[in-house]
Amino acid sequence: RQALEEMRALYEQNQADVSEAKSGRTDLIFLIRFRHCCLLRNQRCLLAYLYDRLLRIRALRWEYGSVLPNTIQFHMSAEEVEWFNRYKKSLATYMRSVGGEEGLDLTQDIKPPKSLYIEVRCLRDHGEFEIDDGTTILLKKNSQHFLPRWKCEQLIRQGVLEHVLS
Repeated sequence: RQALEEMRALYEQNQADVSEAKSGRTDLIFLIRFRHCCLLRNQRCLLAYLYDRLLRIRALRWEYGSVLPNTIQFHMSAEEVEWFNRYKKSLATYMRSVGGEEGLDLTQDIKPPKSLYIEVRCLRDHGEFEIDDGTTILLKKNSQHFLPRWKCEQLIRQGVLEHVLS
C-alpha cells in the first residue's frame, strides 16, 4: 500500500511537471525521467511480490488440498482466494481428463511411499470413512487404524489424522 501511495504521488508530480515542461521549462525533463524510472522500479517490485504470492498460493493447493484452513485463508485477500478457487477448479478439470474414467489424482503421494498401508491416529471426530473395498471405518478421536496411505493422506494434511510412527 505504501508503494502504491508513493507511485500515485510520483505520478501526480510528473503530471504537473509535464504540463509545465510543455510550456517551455526544459529543466524539468530530467526530474520527470527520474520519477518515471522510480515508478517503473516500484512496478517491477510489486509485480515480483504478487507473482511470489501466487506461487505460494499454488503450493498451498498441493500441500493442503482443495480446502484451505481458516488460519491461512484469513491472511489472503479476496482476489487471492478467488485465484485459488480458479486454480483448484482448473487442476480438478485436468486431473479428471487424464487417467481414464476416474481420473488421476496428482496430489496423492507427493513423496514416494515406503509402504502402502500406514498406522494413523484420529485427532478429532470425523465420522465414517469408506475404503475402496467397501469397508466403513468410524474415525473417532484417539482411535488408531491401519489404512491405505493414499486414502488417508488428504486427512493427514487436513489435521484429522496423524501418522503413527512405531
